[in-house]
Amino acid sequence: MKKNKIELWLSASRPKTLAAAVVPVLTGAAIAWNHQLFRFDTTFVALFCALTIQVGTNFANDYFDFIKGADTDERLGFERATAAGLITPKAMRNATIAAMLIAFFAGLYLVWIGGWVVLLIGLLSLLFGVLYTGGPYPLGYNGLGDLFVFIFFGIVAVTGTYYVNALSWSVTSFWASIPVGALCVNILVVNNLRDIEQDRAANKRTLGVLFGENMLKAEYTAMLVLSYLSLSLMHVLTDASGWIYLAYLTLFPAYKLNQTIWTNIDKKELNDTLAETARLMMMFGFLLAAAFIIDTYV
Repeated sequence: MKKNKIELWLSASRPKTLAAAVVPVLTGAAIAWNHQLFRFDTTFVALFCALTIQVGTNFANDYFDFIKGADTDERLGFERATAAGLITPKAMRNATIAAMLIAFFAGLYLVWIGGWVVLLIGLLSLLFGVLYTGGPYPLGYNGLGDLFVFIFFGIVAVTGTYYVNALSWSVTSFWASIPVGALCVNILVVNNLRDIEQDRAANKRTLGVLFGENMLKAEYTAMLVLSYLSLSLMHVLTDASGWIYLAYLTLFPAYKLNQTIWTNIDKKELNDTLAETARLMMMFGFLLAAAFIIDTYV
């Protein structure tokens, strides 16, 4: 069945990836709530900006991957609208610009509240959202995508959300950003493991292309270990209560996913693993955020 224009653009926005924008904001806001510094207005605008930047980044990836020839008929992942001829490159480029401009102007409210630090965070987020696949040295094509995701979807998003609530920095929010960023990285790891042959053919030098499949599998395991270990360190080194161990309820699905990563043979089956990894990140993030909320009242 042919999709209408709204369905096409919704699909191109890749709604299944938006959890990576939502969870960090919820985590930072929950810590602000725990510290009795929560602001609804700044949290709402931060969430809107995070979602809009994520959509803009997805549009940019769709456009630049098509321009660079990375999306081919051999692609195993979801359909890319530009490569499939469903949306023109010009329309996708314009949509990228529009999404980033909307995020910029919405973010001016946060700049008004939080000052130049917020402006710097916002501009860097917009810039690197485009440079992930665009520009003369795209991060995703030169083995830097994982670092970008960890920094911006973890550290920047969680601590930045806390900052626009509290107007101060928090050691707790920094430690909470580590598992959030690590689990976001694992979404990219599964994507890169699935697409390793196509990326190699397109000269897209992901960590998998540079160092091999086993390196990606080891990275996946390491990010899981880091996620759960950092909870213990956060409990010891910050004011976070033992409620944060609620996130340990996700240990079993994490273990099963790690097994799948190491034993998988059929790359196409990794589409399900990617979706399950995103769900793991959501469950972990929601439980961590809930822990800070519960601790406020118990």
